[in-house]
Amino acid sequence: MTPGGGSGPMKDCEYSQISTHSSSSPMESPHKKKKSVPKRKWEVFPGRNKFFCNGRIMMARQTGVFYLTLVLILVTSGLFFAFDCPYLSEKITPAIPAIGGILFFFVMGTLLRTSFSDPGVLPRATPDEAADLERQIDIANGSSSGGYRPPPRTKEVIINGQTVKLKYCFTCKIFRPPRASHCSLCDNCVERFDHHCPWVGNCVGKRNYRFFYMFILSLSFLTVFIFAFVITHVILRSQQTGFLNALKDSPASVLEAVVCFFSVWSIVGLSGFHTYLISSNQTTNEDIKGSWSNKRGKENYNPYSYGNIFTNCCAALCGPLSPSLIDRRGFIQPDTPQLAGPSNGITMYGATQSQSNMCDQDQCIQSTKFVLQAAATPLLQSEPSITSEELPLPGKTSISGPCATLTLGQPTPPSSMPNLTSDSGLTDIIPLKDEHEGHQFLTPEEAPSPPGMLPSGSPITHSHTMHVLSLASQDSLHEDSVRGLVKLSSV
Repeated sequence: MTPGGGSGPMKDCEYSQISTHSSSSPMESPHKKKKSVPKRKWEVFPGRNKFFCNGRIMMARQTGVFYLTLVLILVTSGLFFAFDCPYLSEKITPAIPAIGGILFFFVMGTLLRTSFSDPGVLPRATPDEAADLERQIDIANGSSSGGYRPPPRTKEVIINGQTVKLKYCFTCKIFRPPRASHCSLCDNCVERFDHHCPWVGNCVGKRNYRFFYMFILSLSFLTVFIFAFVITHVILRSQQTGFLNALKDSPASVLEAVVCFFSVWSIVGLSGFHTYLISSNQTTNEDIKGSWSNKRGKENYNPYSYGNIFTNCCAALCGPLSPSLIDRRGFIQPDTPQLAGPSNGITMYGATQSQSNMCDQDQCIQSTKFVLQAAATPLLQSEPSITSEELPLPGKTSISGPCATLTLGQPTPPSSMPNLTSDSGLTDIIPLKDEHEGHQFLTPEEAPSPPGMLPSGSPITHSHTMHVLSLASQDSLHEDSVRGLVKLSSV
């Protein structure tokens, strides 16, 4: 509404908010860098492994046979539960599918635990650790000046009275601990290395051996269980309708029986072999090489055996599970902190040696400029300035005239000096004279050294005479003093 009471068009006023936070503020320091997302250790792991679920799952690079194992177990068990269990639960007992289900889930759990876990990979030596180890080897064997001398490949330690050799790994740059070995497929040193199993898609070592043994043992029971009840199913049907009709009524049973028949021998045999190894506290690698004998009386007796089958089995299957040494999900720590560059002459933590040297040079240049400015400030002021009188030296003319004396101490920056341009400041420090005649000006070659740049052995005493120049000589003095300072700066 208008003031007169008439209705008139009124424009709608829209207000737009002004953003005070600009993305490119001129006050922001140019040295600031964007924070980079730190990498985890599994992303730069040197071995030939594959990682899933942000490093939680670790497997070997060759996993084709592992997928075949999964397919065989899933297909065979699925056919058994779909075609055989309904008939068997009705004719015999409902406990058959229940027991089969328990065995199936136990087999799958131990298989995945074996395949997806760290078998006990030993971390490789850092460059500093490798160099330190080389120095220790040189000290132990004595330095040789001529020719190439490779480091020794073994060390000897005594375990339970038996001498055990520790082999040097040229890939990992470490002396492998006892019972460890380097896997050529995964390219890792594995602690208590047993073997590399392609059926589980991983190495078998200290941290997953017990799960591997439980897997093959439970798989043996599952294979025998399925094979036995498939045959039972076929026999029961053949008694009713004949053998050929039984095979036609349940063709899946034929496939299950064939798969179980050809696999049960290898699985049961592998389970028996590892049962023997556990009872004697040996690994597959040690048994194949014939490293130890089971008899204590022989020279190469097994130093790791407890002498009791039950104790050996408990140590292998029930002992504490050691933690992973590679920390594959940990973040990579940088060697030196990457911080923003120093500003306003402030040195920040984390600067490198070259940066500190550059800062020292910059500070030296800044201090030199400061001394030159401190010397030039009294000469370039428009008001009456003060200059120090040079002491009489041979071959030089000194400034004459009555001047007041002022005791000088350590040179201080001009900001800490009182304002010399004010009349009160000048009268407080130096009793000024009204007239000064007979001034003689110095040439640029005869200009005195600036305060703070005098040599330590200078003959100048603590008392200097300060002289007030007249206003009429400012122009000529300004030109001469500038030329003198330019020459001093070049020197």
